[in-house]
Amino acid sequence: MKSLPLHQLYKACVLKDLPFKTTRQLEPLAEIVGQNRAQEAVRFALAMPHGGYNVYAVGRNGLGKRTMMLRYLEHHVDTLQQSHDWCYVASFEEPRNPKLLQLPGGMGTQLKQDMEKLMTRLVKTIPQTFDSDSFLERSEQLKNDYGKRQEDELAKVAAQAKRKKVSLTVTTPGGYRLVAMNGDEPHTAESFQALTEEQRDKFEDSINKLEKKLRQALRKMADWEQEYADKQQALNQETLEGISGHQIDELVEKYREQPDVVTYLESVRKDLVDNLDIFLEDDEEQAAIAWAALDKRMPRRYLINVLVHQKTNEVPVVVEDNPTYHNLFGYVENVTYKGTVFTDFSLIRAGSLHRANGGYLLMDAIKVLEQPFVWDGLKRALRSKSIQINSLERELTLSGTISIEPEAVPLNVKIVLFGDRETWMLLQEYDSEFAELFRVTADFENEMYRTEESQLLYAKFISSLVVEKKLLHCTNKAVARIIEHSARMADHQDRLSLHAADIANLLRESDFWARQAGAKLISEVHVERALESARYRSSRIRDQFYDSIRDGSTLVTTTGTCVGQVNALSVLSTGGFEFGLSNRVTASCYYGDGGVMDIERDVKLGGNIHSKGVMILSSWLASHFAVNDPMHLSASLTFEQNYGEVDGDSASLAELCALISALSGIPVRQDLAITGSVNQFGEVQPIGGVNEKVEGFYATCELKGGLTGSQGVIIPTTNVQNLMLDSEVVQAARAGRFAVYPVARVEEAITLLLGKPAGKADEKGRYPKQSVFGIIQQRLEKMREHERQEHARDDHKDPSIH
Repeated sequence: MKSLPLHQLYKACVLKDLPFKTTRQLEPLAEIVGQNRAQEAVRFALAMPHGGYNVYAVGRNGLGKRTMMLRYLEHHVDTLQQSHDWCYVASFEEPRNPKLLQLPGGMGTQLKQDMEKLMTRLVKTIPQTFDSDSFLERSEQLKNDYGKRQEDELAKVAAQAKRKKVSLTVTTPGGYRLVAMNGDEPHTAESFQALTEEQRDKFEDSINKLEKKLRQALRKMADWEQEYADKQQALNQETLEGISGHQIDELVEKYREQPDVVTYLESVRKDLVDNLDIFLEDDEEQAAIAWAALDKRMPRRYLINVLVHQKTNEVPVVVEDNPTYHNLFGYVENVTYKGTVFTDFSLIRAGSLHRANGGYLLMDAIKVLEQPFVWDGLKRALRSKSIQINSLERELTLSGTISIEPEAVPLNVKIVLFGDRETWMLLQEYDSEFAELFRVTADFENEMYRTEESQLLYAKFISSLVVEKKLLHCTNKAVARIIEHSARMADHQDRLSLHAADIANLLRESDFWARQAGAKLISEVHVERALESARYRSSRIRDQFYDSIRDGSTLVTTTGTCVGQVNALSVLSTGGFEFGLSNRVTASCYYGDGGVMDIERDVKLGGNIHSKGVMILSSWLASHFAVNDPMHLSASLTFEQNYGEVDGDSASLAELCALISALSGIPVRQDLAITGSVNQFGEVQPIGGVNEKVEGFYATCELKGGLTGSQGVIIPTTNVQNLMLDSEVVQAARAGRFAVYPVARVEEAITLLLGKPAGKADEKGRYPKQSVFGIIQQRLEKMREHERQEHARDDHKDPSIH
């Protein structure tokens, strides 16, 4: 059995594959490297004009999903698309339902400024004009005319009354008295009674007729009053038109291509006349509310509330990091003044959906799902293609305060959700509407193939990170080292990790060490220093385990031989840092029914996959040694000094070798460690964490008195492609002090560990006598023969058995 050559232990990045001296010579990538499938999904989704083609970007954190989306949108969005400003204005007919104005990008702010200019002018000129002598004269003239006609009409009735010896006195407006006169004095009750019946009847008749005439006169006066009010209104309108008419006409002309704005301006023209008192009375309340709402002090009725304004005609791309209900859908603010809660259309505030309208909204799926009512609200908005601003209190029907119901905003937006696969699968499973609304899944890769072309692409990706993060540029050797580290992260010689966040962190830390050393460029020394520093920071728990090996608390043997004892390998993870450890697996044999007792499973420390591995061993043993006759040797297996749960089947090859050693009585080499999984046919299957396992045993050998030259690790042949070993291990292999052996079948591993050939069965199923399997076969046959003799003796003693 040959150990692996050096080039298979570590695939170095050859400098001739990187035709540049530093990353300064490379053009930074505009795209994210290696995500062609996700990019195609995004391109398709964004190009689809129909509803429901929103994107769910699947992949673990750190793959650069958000960066890719933002870069893609930056370079591929159709900027010919018209962007819009959205404004709310007062509805003078329905104050509780503010109206929505949709304007071309940039025009909303312009309209707001124009209206503010107009109102600032009117706030000054209206009180001046309505306080001027000319207006007051005309107003006074109207009042006097009305007063004179009123007086004349009443005087006429009074004169008639006087002729009939009746006095007319007018009290409050509309109140009057008709009293019979006795000369110059009104009749008293006694003097009136003293009159003859005829005189009394005459007075009453006169008073009745006068009452009729007075009522007619009062009716006339009421008509004149209305006429006076109309004339005053016409005068106000004429005066107001003189001040504001030409200015409103200018605005109507300016916005003539926006029919909604023209309609609004005409309604303002009409409303100004009805609400002149806003300008004429110094209203403290309005001023206080304006101050509380951080608005200008001007008539709030005519404010323009610019909900969303686009400075340029670019398509909006909004990233919402905190998608609460109000942040997403907008809300209506309240102002408290003298204990009264007040709100109006000018206090409507936009949400991210408003700002992203006509463009793209990017959010984290888990954050959206964590916020109450947001997911339902989002689906409702996407289905109805409109955004209704409802306060969360009203959604919950908790608040009974008077509120406003703004007109809904038409919605045209593409949503991009970033999330992991588990969340995506849960939504697919439990939300029937999810698949309808998010029809496109952008599935992000974790790795890419490592070729000459992809290495150069990766170098450009490194260059783009350097430029983006404003770091020092890298030499080609530094890039080569980063590429090798990326292959190690991917656990494959021919793959590169696409975990952009890890590569960015490595570059930042390398940049730090380069600057510390006063270097102008990041070289491979600085990259190595950054990797060492990160390893040292994370390795406290690993070093505690190593201490226990050094001081003998953990029993490990790396020299000599021992029956039924094998060095297996495991991987421990401590928050992102993984390291390998040597574990002693032991097996013991005893007379029994051929079963294999797994101590880990029986004490409930073994996981399901580990238990499955041991059951496969049992079936492999039975198929080799108990095809025709029962096997009278049972065995027990355990991981020594294991006090926590053990799972995975990567130790099943080690367990099988320990069993074979115990069954055959042949000792196992302790200078070799072994890892691998076995199937029922004896084929060795690949396992994970092969680099950490090899390095773990190498460290163990170093700790237990140093390398002897015969030590090494046995791994599955299928794992050779995953080897990217630490430089220290590679150096030891180069010096012939450590070796890595690949095995494809159980027999090869047994031959290596037990120092004897495993043995191959002939046509009769017999193994060679000196082979490992032959020794086991002979031992089992002796036991069977012994058992047959025992049975025969028992039968002879007790003939009744027949």
